[in-house]
Amino acid sequence: MTDDEFRPKLGKIGSRGSKAGKRFASQVRAAVNRAGGRSQGAGCFAGSRVGRGGPAATLLKSRDRHAAFRQRRVVVKVRVVKLAGKGADGARAHLRYLQRDGVTREGEPGELYGADSDHVDGKAFIDRAGGDRHQFRFIVAAEDGIEYDDLKPLTRRLMTQMEEDLGTKLDWVAVDHFNTGHPHTHIIVRGKDERGENLVIAREYISSGLRERAAELVSLDLGPRTDREIEQRLRQEMEQERFTSIDRQLLRMRDEYGKVSTDGRDAFRQTLYQGRLRKLERMELAEEVGSGRWRLDDELEATLRRIGERGDIIKTLHRELAAKGLARSAADYNVRDWSGAETEPVVGRVVARGLSDEINDRHYLVVDGVDGRTHYLDIGKGEATEPTPDGCIVRVTPRGTEPRQVDRTIADIAAAHGGRYNLDIHLKHDASATARYAETHVRRLEAIRRVTGGVERQPDGTWIIAPDHLHRVSDYERQRARVEPVVVDKLSSLPVERQVNFDGATWIDRELVSDAPKSLRNSGFGREVQEAQARRRQWLIAQGLAQEDQDRIVYRANMISILRQRELSRVAGQLSDELGLHYAEAQPGDRIVGTLRRSVDLASGKYAVIENSREFTLVPWRPLLEQHMGKEVSGMASWEGISWTIGRQRSGPGVS
Repeated sequence: MTDDEFRPKLGKIGSRGSKAGKRFASQVRAAVNRAGGRSQGAGCFAGSRVGRGGPAATLLKSRDRHAAFRQRRVVVKVRVVKLAGKGADGARAHLRYLQRDGVTREGEPGELYGADSDHVDGKAFIDRAGGDRHQFRFIVAAEDGIEYDDLKPLTRRLMTQMEEDLGTKLDWVAVDHFNTGHPHTHIIVRGKDERGENLVIAREYISSGLRERAAELVSLDLGPRTDREIEQRLRQEMEQERFTSIDRQLLRMRDEYGKVSTDGRDAFRQTLYQGRLRKLERMELAEEVGSGRWRLDDELEATLRRIGERGDIIKTLHRELAAKGLARSAADYNVRDWSGAETEPVVGRVVARGLSDEINDRHYLVVDGVDGRTHYLDIGKGEATEPTPDGCIVRVTPRGTEPRQVDRTIADIAAAHGGRYNLDIHLKHDASATARYAETHVRRLEAIRRVTGGVERQPDGTWIIAPDHLHRVSDYERQRARVEPVVVDKLSSLPVERQVNFDGATWIDRELVSDAPKSLRNSGFGREVQEAQARRRQWLIAQGLAQEDQDRIVYRANMISILRQRELSRVAGQLSDELGLHYAEAQPGDRIVGTLRRSVDLASGKYAVIENSREFTLVPWRPLLEQHMGKEVSGMASWEGISWTIGRQRSGPGVS
């Protein structure tokens, strides 16, 4: 800080508390509102201009609306991301995502660039941001972006203009994506200004100022839209079933009684508004209440946006199915909404996986279901779900938000012991409980503590459980559901056609011997599964694993274990040749010690390769093993699985 700068502290003289400052700041805002004669509501101080870029946003907002209307349209999406805690890991993952394969015109990985270089080191950028409180993520997509051979010059000019508006140099990187119908640029800006202070950008500049600046630049490059272009686009909007610029104008035209009048306007606009209002009337979103006067539905914008999103999803379903050469009726498309009456799991073949929201990294799955329908499923954050290759068989289940039985057990035990819980207390309280069973409760508490801090662990490993523990658990589950709305279980990595003659235990086999097989519809993927099952039965009969008994098929009691052992032995032999080690089969009661080398996908499931100096072992995979790859592990094999003693916490084992 220089000699001619000072930083005022709000509050009474001598007061050091932040609460007093906040109260005084509220009084100042109230006084400003009163002095300006502002009423409560939209006219009051809301802080939208606080931060850098506020004056520029105000200037841009006050421009002639008709001049702005002629500008080329640009969509700007913004997200402010906190970097504290796991945010730094998320920033690295986001940068890797931006540079993934297939985003350039040539299908190559994305290339980071900056203000002065076409090739920027992403790791160096993340390292510089190590102590930052937050970062800004922007997606800039010009409606006419396809006209640009290279988006880099446009992005650099936009960032230079942004620096001028904000009055500071910015540290940023960007990458251009051409993998959608609308070329767009991802820009990441550090949350620090040139002096190393936290960068605060006015909300008004984020919400509208940057978009206006980008539109100015595109209009300079391509020229303003002509009257003919504007009128043609507006005519197209008149019949669209989505929220349009005409709807935005109609909402602005409402009077104090919430009604819209179309009289007294030029012939083109009067025709435009009348045509749109008639369309809204057919959609039951507008009602004519007099000659040239209309009442708009209170939920007009929200309803039209939902309809538009659904239309985009239907287009996505059609495009993905067409790309795979699958013919499905649009009547069988299902945009699954887990919040409604549909709660049944979806079982089927993965057709495609993609991004529904790039700025928030939300993914979708298109699943060709055994029920004959094609489902569009929001699966949340990309890293929350393991890779699901096209053709694999999955079961997608909505994530519950209610406390589990393990939570109720913890609450009951803690209530009986003064709000305290640990392994010893659990085992004394319930003499029938095993240590392994009690450890699952400790892991549950640790997971809740990491995400919400809703429970407290003392240095000796004892947990303090609040009386409202179950309410806190519900909050934790709701937070998880926002990030991971579903659970995706991979039932088989093998496409159904490869399972017919596969020498191993397949998903088809498990369905054939199941007491409650999934109901198959005689259409779409359901019909394909029916045909595959019929051919698989003949293969099993030829292998001596099943036989016909009058009008039914009888399967050997140990058929699944025989097939699983065949594949396991075959894969173990291949790995033995590759590793130069002897394969040791894990038996119940064996102690397993070695290095977790990798995982292998078998038709019967995923397995971990545990290697020591003389031999290796294959054991069933657990997702928690991922964080221990390359580390020494040990565990005890039982009929129920492997009880691991890796990742040991102060409160007990970390994985079992």
